Amino acid sequence: MSSLADSRSLPASLTEGSIVRALVRLSIPIVVANILQTAYQITDTFWVGRLSAEAVAAVSLCFPLNFLMIAVGGGLPIAGSVLISQYKGRGDERAMNHVAAQTLIMVLVVSVLLSTVGYVLSEPIMRFMGAEPAVLPDAVRFLQITFLGFIFVFGFFVYVSLMRGMGVVGTPMMIVLVTVLLNLVLDPLFIFGWGPVPAMGVSGAAMATLFTQALATLIGFAFLFGGRHGLKPRLPDFRPDFTFISKAFRLGLPSSIEQSTRALNLTVMTLLVSSFGTIAVAAYGIGIRILTFVIIPAMGMAMATTTLVGQNIGAGKIERAERTTYVASLIAFFLPLAAGGVMFLFAEPLAALFVPNSPAAIAECTYFIHIMSFTFGGIGLQHVITGTLRGAGNTLSAMVLTLVSAWVIQFPLAYILSRHTSLGAHGIWWAHPISIVISATICVLWFLGGDWKRTRLIEDERLEEQVAEEARIDEGISP
Repeated sequence: MSSLADSRSLPASLTEGSIVRALVRLSIPIVVANILQTAYQITDTFWVGRLSAEAVAAVSLCFPLNFLMIAVGGGLPIAGSVLISQYKGRGDERAMNHVAAQTLIMVLVVSVLLSTVGYVLSEPIMRFMGAEPAVLPDAVRFLQITFLGFIFVFGFFVYVSLMRGMGVVGTPMMIVLVTVLLNLVLDPLFIFGWGPVPAMGVSGAAMATLFTQALATLIGFAFLFGGRHGLKPRLPDFRPDFTFISKAFRLGLPSSIEQSTRALNLTVMTLLVSSFGTIAVAAYGIGIRILTFVIIPAMGMAMATTTLVGQNIGAGKIERAERTTYVASLIAFFLPLAAGGVMFLFAEPLAALFVPNSPAAIAECTYFIHIMSFTFGGIGLQHVITGTLRGAGNTLSAMVLTLVSAWVIQFPLAYILSRHTSLGAHGIWWAHPISIVISATICVLWFLGGDWKRTRLIEDERLEEQVAEEARIDEGISP
């Protein structure tokens, strides 16, 4: 596994050199890792589909909860990522190790609490989700194992976030690649059994995922505590610092809410679409899948921006942080715009690829893609600017912008245009491009306002005094 080390793949600091090169080198592994993460759900659905329709339904019922928990788990460690990046820019290794240890404590405690509650309430949750008697037992077992696995999922998210703050993204990507490939083998083995391995059915898919996620976490922690990438928390760093944990929670909670909001918005929009029939649902589902081809790269660029902005703010290079945002915004605007042009030209064959035997769904989906495709650049702008806000430590503003986009603009607009005009389902289609343009404009104006430059996370903190005091104690120097 030594080949996974990528300490040579990035410069020690991202506060100097080409901004474009740094953005590309950071964002590409993040995009690949995000795509690989989706392979877990695809693999589970593929193999479980070989059992029965009820088995697929059991897994499908668990997906919204899985999506929601991943959003929560992915948001909380962002505080550690932001603080690590800023201390990395400043060159304060002691504070970086302290942040790493405290972030790990905070997230693991939350994961244990959520996993325990989820495990206990799995059956009531599945009944609430409408699981039929034939589906309920498999759904409950699958969900219980999934909740146990979230302890490892959250742990790996901590490792990924800390490494991202350091500017190390290749190693997490390689770990995900290895575990996804292993999951391809373990899924059929655990589901159908072979030799001494018993057939576990639907539960086998969850067990395979749990095993590979646990392995990913163990590898990540081995690298973290081994000091492979410049972090090596020591035992004193794990002494609970409730002042820091409280601050980190306040920083991370808005990011969790922000990501959860995206998941909830997708669910509610789908419910609204479903009132217009199966054809509308099929067209919307295909359109959203195509939209993810734009969102995933935009998220990668946003995460890269967060790291660069954080390190440069920590180094006191505010102008370079601002220039990073401009460069990232140009890339995130024009590349999706070009992709949108291609999708506009090939909208019909793209739709037919998903539903080849439904002309009505193809027509609806083609219409949806046509009106949405030339606003893809706005999605990139939104993600990059919220990434800048997170890098500056202004996670609350990033959350507010996402809430406004989803619940003040998009959903009300979709509801009004579809229910109170003659557009019907087309009103939902039009709500997307309109809300993208409005939301992107708000984000740009917010960024140009410059308040994010005045956010200070690591100045005049008691943390600096505390880590200095710990250093004196460790070295046997009296205060």
